[in-house]
Order: sequence, then C-alpha cells, then structure tokens
Amino acid sequence: MDAGKILVTGAAGKTGQAIIRALAKRGKHIRALIYQSAQDLVVRSAGADETISGDMRSAQVMLQALRGVNLVYHICPNMSPHELEIGKTLISAAQKTGLVRIVYHSVLHPQVEDMPHHWHKLRMEEQLFMSELPFTILQPAAYMQNILGYWRSMLEMGLFSVPYSVDARQSMVDLEDVAEAAARVMTEEGHEFATYELCGPQALSAREIAEAVSRLLEKPVQAVRQDPHDWEQKARASGMDEQTMTGLLKMFTYYDHFGFTGNPHVLTWLLGHPPTRFDEFLLHYHTFHSN
Repeated sequence: MDAGKILVTGAAGKTGQAIIRALAKRGKHIRALIYQSAQDLVVRSAGADETISGDMRSAQVMLQALRGVNLVYHICPNMSPHELEIGKTLISAAQKTGLVRIVYHSVLHPQVEDMPHHWHKLRMEEQLFMSELPFTILQPAAYMQNILGYWRSMLEMGLFSVPYSVDARQSMVDLEDVAEAAARVMTEEGHEFATYELCGPQALSAREIAEAVSRLLEKPVQAVRQDPHDWEQKARASGMDEQTMTGLLKMFTYYDHFGFTGNPHVLTWLLGHPPTRFDEFLLHYHTFHSN
C-alpha cells in the first residue's frame, strides 16, 4: 500500500522516535508533529523529513500538520488529561483534510475504568468509531524498555523496587516490535477498522524480572515492594503533577489486585515472527551498552 506522506504526532517521545525509525527504514516520507521547535533535531535524527511544532489542542496546528498527509500515527502525550480534547481536534481536522486513515496508539486493556489514563484512551477509541473515518487501533502492553529506568539501582544496589506486589504478573512488549508492527499496519493493506492487542510472549512478575536480570548480570538482584505512600512522597518532591501521580497510584492498586496480562498471538501474526522475549531484550541491551 502506498501510504504517501505520513504524519506522526507526539513524535519526539521514545514511541514517536521508534515509529519514525521503522517508517524511515521503509523509505516513507515522514512529517513529525512536535511540541517545541527545539525537538526538531531529535525527530530528524530518527528519520523525519519535515517537522511542524505546536500544541495538539490547537485546531490550526492540527490542520496545518495534516495538510497533504495521507495517514497519521497518533500518539497523545503520556498520561495527558487532554487525551479526548486532542483526539476530537485531530478527528475534526482529518475530516476537513480528507485523511485516508488514523492509526491510534492506545493501550492494552483501555476498558479498565480504575486506571484513568486507560479509560481516556477508550473514550478516544469510541470517537474513532463514530468519526466515519478509516482507523486502526494498536493496544500495546507496557514496554520492556521501561525496566531500564531501574537499571542503575539493579546494577549498583541489586534492587528492583516497584510500588505494587512483586508477584503481580504483567505482559510486556519490546518497543521495537511495536514500531515494526505499526509500520506494517501503516504500509500494508487490510488493516482498516481493526483493533490489535500488542503483547510480548511472557507475562512476568517483578520477582521474575529481577531473577532474569540477576542471571544476566551474574549478581543478586532482588525485587522489593516499595510502599506506595513512600513512592507518592518522592513523586511529589520530584515535582510530578497531581493528576499524573493520582493516575499512577490507581494503576499500581490495579496491578496489586489483578496484574496486567494480554496475549501475544496478534503481535506474532503482525510481525510474521515471534515477538522478542524479555531475556532476549535484556541480552541485547546489556551487550550493546557493555561495548
């Protein structure tokens, strides 16, 4: 399928950069919508051909970003309270510009009302259903890359500290697999009006993650449950806004009770090969950063 010019919104984040890299490998012309012009170099280094900067809540900015574009990969800023507002602005602009298709970066299990940022994405999916525009919805699990935020603590102190049960099992997915699947969805035929759950092949607990890291590093790494109140105090001291902090605390409570698991079969089908296993991801990261 000739996707023509593709717009990636929220392009300067780690997801946006990964999507741009995957599309650039396929020789696609990519326009990146960024928040600040200072992010121009980041997205161009990833492979973007052109950039537009501005607030996604602005109808004028969104119209400008969509002009001459055939397809958009839409990534809303993480934990944004404006998810629905931004989505409606995008859909309105798309209806005016004759966009071919919206590919929406949602989240695994958006149906869970107890996790507000998931629920916001479900409401955005609903808007797509009512838009009469062709769409594809991708619902990725948490990224394996998120574990790297704990890497120094595991290396230096042998601790993997999380504010929920260390036995709660969660599906994870390699961001590079998500980007590859997204690029396929955007450049191959037959994905209109589809919703795809993107999960890696394993659901692991924090305890099992720590054991995998311990085997790789050949040193003890222990998973410990951080008191959510202590996490909250540190988050507040770091300057995290109240809405994000509250949303994350509700997510931790959900993980405590129910975990967060999905199925890898859809991603396997989209990729045409098995998704990356967690131990493979760890080995690749450790080998790359040890050289």
